[in-house]
Amino acid sequence: MTLKTQLDEIAHYRNAYFLAASAAMGSIFYGYDIGIIGGVIALPAFKSYFRINEMSKGAQASFSGNIVAILQGGAFFGALGVAWFSSRFGRKPCMIAAGLIYLVGSVIQAVVGLGTSEKHALSLLYFARFFAGLGVGMVSTIVPSYLSESTPRAIRGRCTGMIQLANNVGIMISFWVNYSCAAHISPTSQHQWRIPFAVQVVPGVLFLLLIPFQPESPRFLVERGQYERAAQSLARVARTSPDDKAVLATIEEIKANFANRTDLSVVEQVKEILGSRTIALRWAIPSIVMLFQQLTGTNAINYFSPQIFASLGISGTTSGLLATGVYGVVKVISVALVLALAVESMGRKLCLIIGGLGQGAMMLWLGGYTGIHPSSSIVPASYVSIVAVYLYAVFYCVGWGPVPWVVAGEVAPNHLRASAISGAVAVQWLWSFIISKVTPIMLNNIKYGTFLFFGFCCLIMVVWTWFCLPETTGYALEDIGLLFEKDVILRSVQDAPGGRLFLGQRRAVPIEELREARDGPSTESPTDEKMPIESNDPI
Repeated sequence: MTLKTQLDEIAHYRNAYFLAASAAMGSIFYGYDIGIIGGVIALPAFKSYFRINEMSKGAQASFSGNIVAILQGGAFFGALGVAWFSSRFGRKPCMIAAGLIYLVGSVIQAVVGLGTSEKHALSLLYFARFFAGLGVGMVSTIVPSYLSESTPRAIRGRCTGMIQLANNVGIMISFWVNYSCAAHISPTSQHQWRIPFAVQVVPGVLFLLLIPFQPESPRFLVERGQYERAAQSLARVARTSPDDKAVLATIEEIKANFANRTDLSVVEQVKEILGSRTIALRWAIPSIVMLFQQLTGTNAINYFSPQIFASLGISGTTSGLLATGVYGVVKVISVALVLALAVESMGRKLCLIIGGLGQGAMMLWLGGYTGIHPSSSIVPASYVSIVAVYLYAVFYCVGWGPVPWVVAGEVAPNHLRASAISGAVAVQWLWSFIISKVTPIMLNNIKYGTFLFFGFCCLIMVVWTWFCLPETTGYALEDIGLLFEKDVILRSVQDAPGGRLFLGQRRAVPIEELREARDGPSTESPTDEKMPIESNDPI
């Protein structure tokens, strides 16, 4: 694809990209809240105010895990609780509610201790982080569904992957805010740790200003019988008219997909999942990929990067935060390049395989280096290890950073997407909670074994992706279920690099045959083909 073609595509889909950017603003505050705390607890003013230095090393490790994990606890409950509201009232109102909850929690974090004792301030800080976590969990659940349901399939992977880009932007901003406060604000001033907490209010405000101007999910509107509004939503994103034949054909496809499946109770949803192997698999895969995303160890580095860089020889709070800030920049640039150049052209599967192999190799190197050289003194291999941390970030952004969000949003069945994404994000937050709690203890007790554990997990993910995940790039949401109807393992291997050589003459049933068996012989609708961007390709 030439630069001119890409620019034409961006211009054509500008409404979809603006919608994606608006929704992804929620991931900026999600990423900021993740990234900020690891640096804040390393700031001298924070340690002094809350008397962290008076604790034993074991108590400090436990405190670090608790203050990080409390947000994950709130996010877990927010992710689980929002599914019903999102299905009942819509994606858009729930996103606005999530932004308001996050904003209140952020303000409280910035003002804890003002007018009260340090003891009460710490209790209030725990509460505020848990409360903000409710909003973070809600928005991290709704946005993937909203984007996958609202954006054209030609750029669906790129738009949904913007969740991870925005997440990394938030993490990067938090790293540099921490570094700036450490470098330029006195370690005796409370402003050194209050300002990082206060800055997180900004993306929350921007999110609340942008979301009200975006349309509701067209698939939610079809589910509620609001077909005219759904057509208007589709037309606005695709920049065409609501009575365009392609838009109307898409509405009919969605209606057929939802037939007799609207307003399912929890019990009915469970019966639907357990009653069909295909539905059960599609419901489970979002949770599996989100679990794997956490088992790469990425949040261990996000939360505790200053301690990790210190173990590699970068001493001093400011130096550690500077190295962490560079790490954040590397992640943002990497994921932006992947979304622009790879996620649609290379496909989801290849990105996950390359990313997992690279992350596994970097983690195993760090484990081997730390095991052989346990002290923090500088040797030539220390520089290689620091580079390995940055390369780990690059490989994460190639695969297991943005792509699980894309896969989760695509694979989940339309009528069960809210509950599937809710469960998947709850799994993500549960394991993020576990990892944030145990990582400082692992680094303190088994040291190099921490990196080896995550490295082997990355290699296991590669094997799973190669054998168990079909390629979803280029398919309409209503057709993705066909990938899981028959020959799932055979299709997955067939789609994998080198898979066709491994299979010989065996091939999975073509999607065209499965579609014909489902719909009957018919001419292709405007949504069944890859339409050029000039033809106002709908979702």
